[in-house]
This record gives sequence, C-alpha cells and structure tokens, in this order.
Amino acid sequence: MVKRRVYDEAFKGMAVELSYAKGSIQDAARELGIDPGRIRKWRQRHQKNDQTQPVNATLSDEQQQIRRLQRELREAQMERDILKKAVSIFSRNDGKYSDL
Repeated sequence: MVKRRVYDEAFKGMAVELSYAKGSIQDAARELGIDPGRIRKWRQRHQKNDQTQPVNATLSDEQQQIRRLQRELREAQMERDILKKAVSIFSRNDGKYSDL
C-alpha cells in the first residue's frame, strides 16, 4: 500500500513561487521531485486566493511597501536566473565562443 504524501501550505507556496521563478512548472517539479500536476493545481488555487483577497485598500503603508519590495525582489531574482542561464550557455567549452 502506497502512503499518500501530505504537503504543508508553506511548501506549497514555496513550490508555486519556484515554478514562477523558474518559468516552468516542469522544471520546478523536477527540482522538487514531485508531480507537475500537483504544482499546477496549487498554482490555480493560489490564483483563486489572490483574486478573493481584498485589494491593498486595507493594508497599511508599511504592508504595501513590503508587498512592493517583495514583488521587485521576485522580478530581480527571475532576471538573475535568466542571466545565469545565458552565462552558462555562452561559457560552455565547445569552442564556438572562445574567440571573443
């Protein structure tokens, strides 16, 4: 009998964020060792929760600033990951780019 794995909400949230940062559900699932369908469902649930939560009207100025900074951090991390991938592509030792 196969025991069903149970994931806490923190792990689910982290997996969703990772899938957005990686830009691919498949890559995130492979890295975490779980089925891509699970992350897809968690992303859908996460989007629904974001739509049902009240807008920033009830948040204090500090909370709004924290959210803005978190959003900027996610964007900077995605840009960093893209640049890392580009560097790894161009730094491969295949002889094509060694004459730079």
